Parts: sequence; structure tokens; C-alpha cells
Amino acid sequence: MSPTLPPVRTRLTDLAEQAGVSTATVSRVLNGKHGVSTQARQAVLAALDVLGYERPEKLRTRSAGLVGLVVPELSNPVFPAFAQVIESMLTERGYTPLLCTQSPGGTTEDQYVDMLLEHGVAGIVFVSGLHADSSASKDRYHRLRSSGMPVVLVNGFAEGVDAPSVSTDDVAALDLAFRHLVSLGHRSIGLAIGPDRFVPAARKRAEFTVNLERHLGISDPTGHVVSTLFTVEGGQAAALELIDSGHTAIICGSDLMALGAIRAARSRGLSVPEDLSVVGFDDSPLIAFTDPPLTTVRQPVLAMGHAAVSALVAEISGTPASRIELKFHPELIVRASTGAAPHVADLAAHAAAAPVAP
Repeated sequence: MSPTLPPVRTRLTDLAEQAGVSTATVSRVLNGKHGVSTQARQAVLAALDVLGYERPEKLRTRSAGLVGLVVPELSNPVFPAFAQVIESMLTERGYTPLLCTQSPGGTTEDQYVDMLLEHGVAGIVFVSGLHADSSASKDRYHRLRSSGMPVVLVNGFAEGVDAPSVSTDDVAALDLAFRHLVSLGHRSIGLAIGPDRFVPAARKRAEFTVNLERHLGISDPTGHVVSTLFTVEGGQAAALELIDSGHTAIICGSDLMALGAIRAARSRGLSVPEDLSVVGFDDSPLIAFTDPPLTTVRQPVLAMGHAAVSALVAEISGTPASRIELKFHPELIVRASTGAAPHVADLAAHAAAAPVAP
């Protein structure tokens, strides 16, 4: 049984002190008013629980239902960024998000979906899931939709799946990076990208081929593209191959791959950007503080998260959202990992003279 509530003034003061907010904020939360951040609202609710007060009825019934959020492993910081934005916006709409994160050898996407269905979720948002893998069966999504479950797909358009789809414009992203490097005088540009079976990777690779011919007159991308893993190690391996074949600039499929490319350059005794320019993709949190700060193509995570949640809420309320893929334009963020192209002869001499890391 909860304790008898003390006088209102004392109760507000206690809650404000416990939550680290003002008494005015506590009052707004208790009265269910708007104008309070998600973090402050959660702090006040937690303070109620910690101090043993029952939540007012309007707060206990606030949840409009559970919503599943399925994301890949969290080692790539762009996925926690998507999760934070989407969870915050779901909470603002009155929903309780259930975050499901995958890891190698851990719970699979299908197992998470079964668990979410057991919990009676009102809808599910998938971020870079199996829908983005062209080699994976789409039957799982067809079954969800045939049962009436609202679904939204983020970053990975799945042809034929009856669900709203939100993506970064990969064609525009590749164009921004390529044009930037060409403007700096680079004429030997490589691409370090993930496996072609992933829709974003395939789109970037196809546009890279177009840009090679459009800007550099190269019709055959062979030798200019290395497919690998979306990891630091994958980026390093791909970059070593591209560096050794004479490339002065590398576009990477993720920020983590770009960090691997920088590591590869240093292992060859090269400097970034004096000898090699590197462009990432995502603009993950903290990426501006790398050494050197990374030039990258920023995904519009906030706008995409808002669109995904809006589409899902519309679907839940019985108002079908558009099935035309929503493509959000990225932004080139120029920092210190790109610079003017070096003289190819100087680069070759530098690389030849440098000790090769074991």
C-alpha cells in the first residue's frame, strides 16, 4: 500500500528534488500537460515510484500501447541514434517502446518478432533488418501484414511488402561524396562498401559506377570497388587493397569503415588527408572528434525517425500511410579527413618507401 501523501507543496518539492527538475515541471507532469521533455517526464515518473507515491490515474493509463523497435547490433553508433530518436517520439505519442537489439549468435529478428507478438504490440518498426537483405525471404513481413500488424521499414526498401518505407537517399549520398572528392582534384577514387545483398550497399555501388564514368570517364568499376563488412576491420581490409592499387581517396559505406580506412593508411605510413582522403557515411555521434575529424555524409536520423513514427501511428489508427518509399536527402559534412589530391608519383614513392605493417 502506498504511503499517505503529504501536503502538496512538500510532495512537489520532494519529487522535484528527487527528479532533479523544478516544482513547476513536476506539476505539469502530474497534471498531464504538454511542454515537458521526455527525459524530464520520465524522471518525474521515476521519482514517484522511488518515493512510493501512486501515479495519478491519468498517468497510469497514458500508454496507448506497446510498440516493438527492432534494430541490429549496437556497436555501430548510428543504430543507437535511430533507437533513441524513435523511442523518444513513440513516448511522446503515448506509446511504450520495446527495444530489441540483435547480436551475432544472439536472438534473431524472427525470435524477437514472436516475443513482440506475445506481448501484444500495436506495431513494429524495423531498422536495417532482414527487409534490407535482398537474399532474405520477405515472407515474415507478408505474414505480419496479413495478420493486420502495422509495420514500418527503415533503410532498406523491400519490394512487394505492404508497409511504409523510410530511407536515406543512397544515390544522393554517393553523389555528394564523389563530387566533393572530384572537386579536390582526386582522379583515383575507390569505394569500400558492404555486401551487395544489402539494399543500401547495392544502391551506393550502382551510383558509384555511374559517377566513375560521368566524372572520370571510367566505364569499368573493377578494381575500384571492394565489398567487405560494415566494420572497422572490414574498412581497413578494403582500404589496404585500394591504397595498394593507387587510389588517393576512398568513399566508405559507414563511419566505422572509414575509421578502418584511416587505420589502414597509417599502417602504410600515409597521412590523412595529405596522402589519402577518406569519406564516411552516417555522421555517427562523436565522429566529429576522431583523429582527424571525419568528413562524412550525414543521415537525417531525426527527420527519418519522425517520419517512421508518424507512419506507424497512422497505420495503427487505421489511416494507411503511403507505400511510396520516402527518401530523405543526406548532408555532406566536410571536416579534416579530406583534402587536395596528392601528386600520384609522390604518393607512390611515399608508399614504396614506407615500411609495410605485418
